[in-house]
Amino acid sequence: MDFSAISARGLVLLGCGKMGSAMLAGWLARGLPATAVWVLDPQPSDWVKAQGVHLNAPLPVRPAVVLVAVKPQMMGAALPTLKAMGGGDTLFVTIAAGTTIATYEAVLGAATPLVRAMPNTPAAIGKGITALCGNAAATPADLATAEGLLAVIGKVERLAGEHQMDAVTALSGSGPGYVFHLIEAMAAAGAAEGLPADLAMRLAIATVAGAGVLAEVAAESPAQLRRNVTSPAGTTEAGLKVLMEPETGFPGLMRRAVAAAAARGRELGK
Repeated sequence: MDFSAISARGLVLLGCGKMGSAMLAGWLARGLPATAVWVLDPQPSDWVKAQGVHLNAPLPVRPAVVLVAVKPQMMGAALPTLKAMGGGDTLFVTIAAGTTIATYEAVLGAATPLVRAMPNTPAAIGKGITALCGNAAATPADLATAEGLLAVIGKVERLAGEHQMDAVTALSGSGPGYVFHLIEAMAAAGAAEGLPADLAMRLAIATVAGAGVLAEVAAESPAQLRRNVTSPAGTTEAGLKVLMEPETGFPGLMRRAVAAAAARGRELGK
């Protein structure tokens, strides 16, 4: 990404926890000067303090980008501090869960270019996936800028519109939690079959991690990969008969889990 335009006017990062720090590290590594970044965070880490950015200092009047990375419950207090930057050519990018475009526009004005994005926690190690969409004021160039900034923490997908964001939140945003619980359940099942608990956990973690990488790099679809490891009348087939049962197995469970998470997302966005 070409950071020249951002370097000339500056980038404001509101909130610099794990996700904000991961993005900041990526930008600095790719050539954004530390002197072009203003970080606002009430409890900055020692790492942030050592980066040479402007920390909790007076902000530029019209920065190129303001990236909002605070927790949703802090939004009410944080967003009004940026109101003066709205309505112009400063691009606002938000990764705060559950806060709608309309909420930002009510404070900043509908003429403010705004991109709403939903990353997930593997972004902290550069392996996340982020989905984004823009408001009516966001231009194709604005969306491209947001994509470039977010690409440092993983893959980026564009949505058809904000109406898809609750489903994204329920699938990829909340999804790491589902996978972590899958690991817990697999390890517990292995222990129930006689394995030491610590060994069962190591096997479960490595299995899920390895299968995920294989699914990402293989030319075959996940369905074909599943078929590849399923010998007729073998052990995998026996297990999959339980897991693939439409209602009590993974299909029904995952459908209900994602629907519940999406419904909660819609509630939080009201």
